[in-house]
Amino acid sequence: MPTLEDILSLFETGGDSLYGGERVTQLEHALQCATLAEREQAPAELIVAALLHDVGHLLHNLPDDAPDDGIDDHHETSDHNYLRALLPESVTEPIRLHVPAKRFLCAVDADYLRELSPPSIVSLKLQGGAMTPQEVADFNKHPFAADAVRLRKWDDTAKVPDYPTPPLSHFATYLRQVVAKES
Repeated sequence: MPTLEDILSLFETGGDSLYGGERVTQLEHALQCATLAEREQAPAELIVAALLHDVGHLLHNLPDDAPDDGIDDHHETSDHNYLRALLPESVTEPIRLHVPAKRFLCAVDADYLRELSPPSIVSLKLQGGAMTPQEVADFNKHPFAADAVRLRKWDDTAKVPDYPTPPLSHFATYLRQVVAKES
């Protein structure tokens, strides 16, 4: 089971890598996501999910441009599996579902698909494309579907170079709070 320090050290060791073809690093993306969640006054668990939703990208040694080579790292699954022993479902389920949430939004909102960045469109194809009507219905039944959609929307907008955010230590406070509550 990872510790808080293990999780935070992932950002120290891999946070400066580029975020999947975007113009921000993994750490900048995570901090922007968490900042957007905080600004919307999301609960602490969802702020932590926003911060950690892409930690799965830091758990492997694939190159930053792996999607361009047709490789899906299944980061949402590795992230979920890595964090679930330490964090509650209210954190790990939105993380696990943030990729299906992109597929869901593509199926139900034509404007959403048009607004995706080019790297997100590449990864969407690897992740299965827009959901079928049956997949949409199944997704809507999940108790954390709405949280996953909120997380997905922050994820999509958290790609702005030089966007001002609090430091990692600020959001580590939320992480400690959620872990303490879970213990």
